[in-house]
Amino acid sequence: MINSINNTPQHTIPVTENTKPDITPGEAQENFANALKQAIENVNDAQQFSDKKTNALINGEINDLHDVMITAQKASITLETTVQIQQKAIDAYNEIMRMQV
Repeated sequence: MINSINNTPQHTIPVTENTKPDITPGEAQENFANALKQAIENVNDAQQFSDKKTNALINGEINDLHDVMITAQKASITLETTVQIQQKAIDAYNEIMRMQV
């Protein structure tokens, strides 16, 4: 079945008062890249699953229109959320680039 974006692993960096994090910047970058990749794969999976259900309905293989519509709406919401997150990330990047050092 399809994993939602909320099921992506959450990584925390353990920090005590007098020690540095146990994770290097390279590892943090890799973890972040993997989390983004997994989230995009989940969006793609939702879109493909919706397409399969729609095609099955068109071909008469399934008769449950409600299930097809719910699946299509879930895929649409997942994609829209991803686009909104992308836009917020771009806005944050642009804001950082405008800061004076």
